Amino acid sequence: MARLPNVIVFFTDQQRWDVSGLHGCPLDLMPVFDRMAHAGTHIEHSITCQPVCGPARAAFQSGQYPTKIGCWKNGIPLPREIPTLAGSFAGAGYRTGYIGKWHLAEGALEGPVPKEERGGYEYWLASNLLEFTSDAYSCVVYDGEGREVRLPGYRVDALTDAAIRFVQESAEGPFFLFLSFLEPHHQNHRDDYPAPEALTSAYVGRWMPPDLEELRGSAARHLAGYFGMVKRLDEALGRVRDALISLGLLEDTIVLFTSDHACHFKTRNSEYKRACEDDAVRVPTALYGGPFTGGGRITKMVSLIDLPPSLLDACGVKVPEEMQGRSFLPLLGGRAADWPEEAFIQISESQVGRAIRTLRWKYAVVDPDADGCAVAGSERYVECFLYDLMSDPYELNNLVHHESHARVREKLRARLIERMVEAGEAAPAIEPAEVRVPTGQWRVDDPEMV
Repeated sequence: MARLPNVIVFFTDQQRWDVSGLHGCPLDLMPVFDRMAHAGTHIEHSITCQPVCGPARAAFQSGQYPTKIGCWKNGIPLPREIPTLAGSFAGAGYRTGYIGKWHLAEGALEGPVPKEERGGYEYWLASNLLEFTSDAYSCVVYDGEGREVRLPGYRVDALTDAAIRFVQESAEGPFFLFLSFLEPHHQNHRDDYPAPEALTSAYVGRWMPPDLEELRGSAARHLAGYFGMVKRLDEALGRVRDALISLGLLEDTIVLFTSDHACHFKTRNSEYKRACEDDAVRVPTALYGGPFTGGGRITKMVSLIDLPPSLLDACGVKVPEEMQGRSFLPLLGGRAADWPEEAFIQISESQVGRAIRTLRWKYAVVDPDADGCAVAGSERYVECFLYDLMSDPYELNNLVHHESHARVREKLRARLIERMVEAGEAAPAIEPAEVRVPTGQWRVDDPEMV
């Protein structure tokens, strides 16, 4: 009988896609990721379905949209009765483990997560909100018995050490490990990005992504530390791969690197996420091992919600019917397959918003009168953003008020409503944006352009 592949999810927090060399960063921050993506499967357009920590994590653990399971904002626990990723792997004979940040327990800013709120994971070494129980050089988590555990070293290294111990102890397999870092998320109580001591000044005054060059936000103050955190995460990914090599498990283990959402450094709103632009929703994603080795580059839109069924499918584990994403295994190796042309995004807390992203367009709507912390959705939205990603990849020129793009908006409006209904929402009314820029000598009316 063939051995079932092990699975490691290497999950970072608030990591932009364009810090990778594959996406144009010249600083060599992620050489391990880049090599893994070249040898494995690279998801070129990896889009979160919810740009805030708790809802995105709920979507990953359940394979369902946050509004479907009720986890549409931070502080709402993962429902105990729903099928989970850990439950599916455990049912197939896997040892399951969770290490790091959880963010899906009820209320617990500090203290241990009750067993019944751990999503079905057997081994546990985690904190609900790691940003509140730890600091860069003071990593505090809780074990399966609820006891406080202090892990030595820089927080990324401390959690990586724990993960390597779990892998060694589980080497007979199969195992499923979810390794969840806080980095490169900011340290909340200081509102900064604490890099490892050796990297605190390594990236001061270096390259800056084009959106931050123009919009600035807090990038001048925070970007160097953020880059240092990204560099250490990539080194940690290398350590995990080295451990798999030394244990003879590299080719028997699927490794997924991804993040819950990205970071716009206070350029799109007053904080770092909760926006529809790519600098809040697009993340680096690559896989290696099993069918993903040599899988090539996938250029279709892949949502965070597609990752859970893809992992289960790759291991031959039954995908729960409740999961709303779809496995992207049919896309491996550049094969053609029936696949959505857009990724769907739900935005909460900062606003009640919805968006879709295609290869060419980003289209977003908002209910301007709704409280994003009070309600999950709305019956009425107003168009607020339209970006042409072909000419404006960093989303600096909003075309939503241009008469020349009226037909584009009309088509995208219909597609957004379709995706909302597919996600389990009621079809809303969407009011067209007010035209402020009249048509000149041309208009965008070619259906192929949408």
